[in-house]
Amino acid sequence: MSQDVADLYCRVNQTQEIVLDAEFTCRAGEVLAVVGPSGGGKSTLLRMIAGLAKPQAGEIRYGERQWFNSQQGDYLTPQQRHLGYVPQHFGLFPNMTALENVVAALDHIPKAERVERAKDWLERVNLHGLPDRLPANLSGGQRQRVALARALARQPSVLLLDEPFSAVDRETRERLYLELARLKEQLSIPVIMVTHDLNEALLLADSMILISQGVLLQQGAPRDVLTRPRNEAVAKQMGLRNVFDAEVVAQEEARQITWLKFGEHLIASSYFDSLDIGSTVRWVIPNQGIRFNSIAKGRLCRSFNKLIITVESTLAMGETMRIVASIKGVKHSLNAEVPLHLAQKLALAPGVETEVALKSELIHILETSVAD
Repeated sequence: MSQDVADLYCRVNQTQEIVLDAEFTCRAGEVLAVVGPSGGGKSTLLRMIAGLAKPQAGEIRYGERQWFNSQQGDYLTPQQRHLGYVPQHFGLFPNMTALENVVAALDHIPKAERVERAKDWLERVNLHGLPDRLPANLSGGQRQRVALARALARQPSVLLLDEPFSAVDRETRERLYLELARLKEQLSIPVIMVTHDLNEALLLADSMILISQGVLLQQGAPRDVLTRPRNEAVAKQMGLRNVFDAEVVAQEEARQITWLKFGEHLIASSYFDSLDIGSTVRWVIPNQGIRFNSIAKGRLCRSFNKLIITVESTLAMGETMRIVASIKGVKHSLNAEVPLHLAQKLALAPGVETEVALKSELIHILETSVAD
């Protein structure tokens, strides 16, 4: 049963109960991550796309087909939308085996074909040998795979995943990431994944929307949102801790550099032509834009943006070390995460003075919000 490739368009507006204001498109063959803090409206948005909740106003369209249109009064049921939906805790029937759970989703195809189709999908998510087990006798990762097989066996128009990896351990999660990446190659449908885990979005998604308190803050490729957040609210949502004040002191269009005065330092940033000299700006740099002197001395001599820092605190976290340091001539602190082996090689410890360079192309000047 082949399906026409189509994009999903969604515009919802709601001011009652859970506030939501979002508009976006998810293209066929694309994974769109919906990212934001708990209680921000992500799962509600997914339920609206699934047809399990009705928005106050807006439009949800799959290709040319209206799933919901508040002005025209269109509203298709979840069954009519024919989508695959994997809720947070999998939603499996506890009294049915893995195979029966998948078969239960196949009432749209002839009875004679259902078991074969279900077995095929259990194999495709690497669950061969376990079709007769009840959910209680499956691990979290296996239950996740059954839920995924059940959603995909329907050959859905759209796949919706609500925090799909939150209930499994790290090792299983990483195996499932590979599984989804492999399946994505085979699926030419829009896939929307709700997550609060930024790394998950960076790893799996082609595009992302960032939602907080029901409002869409920014959308784009995950890496772009991370390195070019629109404003400070987005920077904080993306976990960027290095947000600083500076004054614009010069604009060099030919070299595509905006020069900033940062305390006693002159900082070269990527060029922003709309800024006035003398204006105060907020700027941000992601962790990958901070380079530590890789051996004790003399390796940063070609860089602009060299800062002398003194390590204030260190915290080892698995393979990385989190460092907070004071910057000479500036009242702000610098936060950085350094691979543990590099931190050990550089003997980074509280009280140690060293030098860092900030990559000018990764320095991003933020929009000032209306409230500022």
